[in-house]
Amino acid sequence: MDFRLSEEQEALRESVRDFAREVVAPAIAEHYEQHTFPYEIVRQMGKMGLFGLPFPEEHGGMGGDYFALCLALEELARVDSSVAITLEAAISLGAMPIYRFGSDEQKARWLPKLLSGEALAGFGLTEPGTGSDAGGTQTRAVLDGDEWVINGSKAFITNSGTDITALVTVTAVTGTKPDGSKELSTIIVPSGTPGFNVAPGYSKVGWTASDTHELTFDDCRVPAENLLGERGRGFAQFLRILDEGRIAIAALAVGLAQGCVDESIRYAKEREAFGQPIGAYQAIQFKIADMEMKAHTARLAYYDAAARMLAGEPFKRQAAIAKLHASTIAVDNAREATQIHGGYGFMNEYPVARFWRDSKILEIGEGTSEVQRMVIARDLGM
Repeated sequence: MDFRLSEEQEALRESVRDFAREVVAPAIAEHYEQHTFPYEIVRQMGKMGLFGLPFPEEHGGMGGDYFALCLALEELARVDSSVAITLEAAISLGAMPIYRFGSDEQKARWLPKLLSGEALAGFGLTEPGTGSDAGGTQTRAVLDGDEWVINGSKAFITNSGTDITALVTVTAVTGTKPDGSKELSTIIVPSGTPGFNVAPGYSKVGWTASDTHELTFDDCRVPAENLLGERGRGFAQFLRILDEGRIAIAALAVGLAQGCVDESIRYAKEREAFGQPIGAYQAIQFKIADMEMKAHTARLAYYDAAARMLAGEPFKRQAAIAKLHASTIAVDNAREATQIHGGYGFMNEYPVARFWRDSKILEIGEGTSEVQRMVIARDLGM
């Protein structure tokens, strides 16, 4: 077992780290406070090839793998989570379903723009009345001749309402299975389709520089060929997408946790109390040591899950463990970093205030902590 990165992986990590510090850090606070989407940062990430990291070159990607994406997410989240989640959702929830399940025609039409960062895509799974219970989907799609007619709504959908959003992939009930259960399918709905309505952005506690909307579909018609993958396989498709996405969210959470360590070390060296830097006191040293320990072990967890996934081995349990552990310690580290900063930690001019507001959603999005425990227990045969 060797957890050291290759020269290529290390070069990627350093490149994204420099970008995060030199480009994201100076600009993101204003976007965060004004709740505006950082289009200029997204454009630069596209030029760097970040949106195409885990995709083959034949589709316009960079020829990397999912672990490369995770490394990039960790480094971005060390500085800001809004930018990191924009990239994560654009790839894991936006482009990946089309790459995994799309027809040759769908891939040719959508992937070049998505992998270049010229366009974004959302994944419409969650509904106002069905969060963790994705099987309770109420949105329906009825085949009328050569068109799907979609009615329903989706909630908390990332990258769904930007000026460069090209499509949203929607899960919908398309019929009834022989056993009486719902037949779920996924359908591509291009932005601007009549009947596809994007509500104003949410007023959020954190991730305020990312794009999140409620969507409604009112007799929204799309061509029958917009069905993504096999009809009735929607449930299996989004389970695969969520399993992969949990590794990516774990990487993002580790980045936030490590950012809390970075900022706490910097502040502890500068802030003086009783005649010396507060970092000279064991009370602060021990807090930071524990924070580093938590970030390190969470990193190993997502490294393991990603390695199993790339090796073609079962990884569902490991992905759930990584996501559960990383999101938990991200919240812990954000709380401790705020405490170390004292009153300044409650001021938005300090990054840790942003980290604290951003951390909680990591225990909720792409599967709550309770769902992760259910996944782990079931995989253990319980």
